[in-house]
Amino acid sequence: MQFPLWLTFFAASWAISLSPGPGAVAAMGAGVNHGFARGYWLTLGLALGVLTQLAIVGIGVGALMAASATAFAVVKWLGVAYLLWLGLQQWRAPLRALQAVENGAPRAEAARRTLVLRGWGLNAVNPKGTAFMLAVVPQFIDPSRPLALQYAVIGATLVFTDLVVMAGYTALASRVLAVLKSPRQVRAMNRLFGSLFVAAAALLAAFKRA
Repeated sequence: MQFPLWLTFFAASWAISLSPGPGAVAAMGAGVNHGFARGYWLTLGLALGVLTQLAIVGIGVGALMAASATAFAVVKWLGVAYLLWLGLQQWRAPLRALQAVENGAPRAEAARRTLVLRGWGLNAVNPKGTAFMLAVVPQFIDPSRPLALQYAVIGATLVFTDLVVMAGYTALASRVLAVLKSPRQVRAMNRLFGSLFVAAAALLAAFKRA
């Protein structure tokens, strides 16, 4: 990939990462629930999900999904179900999970592996991500050059921008911990993020392959 072409893709990567979506909602939810240091592990999962999507497109499975209505529908509804499950979990989250540390007592924290797997599932089971990869990535691929190296550069670029942008979302949301004091505030925040996940599921359910 020539440098001017990479710069164009780099700019597009920032626009993609900054645009609101399930990943941003999940990163903010993790920041609110667990603080930055713990919540950022979810972003590592999101990055792994991006690489999974890139691999799907690279080995041709993405083309199969684009051609097969059944394959696309299976992945799509798995994604919808996963988002709905995340929304339900957030809606019903225990109040103590959002409360800041008080009197030396730490708040409840999810295991790092759980957060990584949650982030990975969010991006990996997402046909919109596959559709994006199929539509955008080929425009930056030069068939006359080694494909593996080009995919590696594209993957590294997407992961870098995602790690930086989601760090901002996580850090911003973690600051909310300082103002969440009453059970009513905690419950409202839980339900806000739960509703955002449900809204993301509804948008994905309405998504149709080109």
